Amino acid sequence: MRLSVLQEKLAKGLSIVSRAVENRPTLPVLGNVLLATEDARLRLSATNLELSITTWIGAKVERDGAITLPARTLVDLVNNLSNDRVDLTLDPATQTVNVRCGATTSNIKGIDAAEFPVIPLGGDADVVVPGKVLKEMINQTVFAAAKEDNRPILTGVYVQLDGNVMTMAAADGYRLAVRTTEIEQHFARPVEMVVPARALSEIGRIIGDEDDVVTITLPTDRDIVLFHLKQTDVATQLLEGKFPDFSAIIPRSYVTSTVMYTSDLLAACKRAEIFARDSAYSATIFVKPSSGPGEPGAVRIAGRSAERGDNEGLLDASVEGEALNISFNIRYLIDVLNVIDDDQIVFESNGPANPGVIRPKDRDDFVHVIMPMSLNR
Repeated sequence: MRLSVLQEKLAKGLSIVSRAVENRPTLPVLGNVLLATEDARLRLSATNLELSITTWIGAKVERDGAITLPARTLVDLVNNLSNDRVDLTLDPATQTVNVRCGATTSNIKGIDAAEFPVIPLGGDADVVVPGKVLKEMINQTVFAAAKEDNRPILTGVYVQLDGNVMTMAAADGYRLAVRTTEIEQHFARPVEMVVPARALSEIGRIIGDEDDVVTITLPTDRDIVLFHLKQTDVATQLLEGKFPDFSAIIPRSYVTSTVMYTSDLLAACKRAEIFARDSAYSATIFVKPSSGPGEPGAVRIAGRSAERGDNEGLLDASVEGEALNISFNIRYLIDVLNVIDDDQIVFESNGPANPGVIRPKDRDDFVHVIMPMSLNR
């Protein structure tokens, strides 16, 4: 193998695939990145056997070949090379790659490419989603997936294809995020799968402006779903088990509905969070209806620390219904507000003992449910 590639492109490609490399791989070759020439391009692949990422970058190939190199060594080296042409030459006898860039020469010992696991590539385009939409859907759901694996199924994101609607949902027992979008394909029977949140997070991170669409190849007999971007493929093993029926916990009515500006509420929550840290991040929201015609309602967000003090923020709001006094984990509110780009949100509640609902004011494709932390009467 002998080829030349620009340092900037190689560094970017390695930053994409190296996220699939485990810190403590079970096999030495799983700590490596596969480099293989393919159609006048360089293919980079990495896998932990559950998540596989492959990306292609332009290269001038003089001699075909393949090798796996230690991911951390290669990434660190390439990131510290000058922004110039990088020449890679493989010595098959020693499985060593000579890396030359400007006045710098390095030799990296690798492992034969034949020992690298087979990476799923290609496949039919069963679903086509605009890249910008899929990225937004991922960002608006993955944060609500469970971080601990006490219930492994909750560490994934539920994906349903029904009719011409695609639904993504994530929950960790304390909150639920649901996002829908219309797709061109039509599914006469619902298709359901649970995709690891980590894999979707990587896909959301990789999707760029050049990815007009993302095509999805649905699982067959191997329970692997493939996401195809313009220059990158991501394959992931699905989670086994049945995702809880989340539709039943989304309230269908409310006694208090409040419209607020997203940025104002987010800023108030961030200030309250500074003091709420000492009380398990519990902060209180006080909703006060209008006191008379033409008068705005008000929302007060309070965070308190017995040792460090307190903070209260007062916001004008349009309030419909009853007054409300309810406590939430303020970090959960910050998480959801961070992924809503709309100017205004609607906050709905059936009282302090019931979950709160947050949704964009002028859209019905996203809903977020948060359980209260304690009763405040």
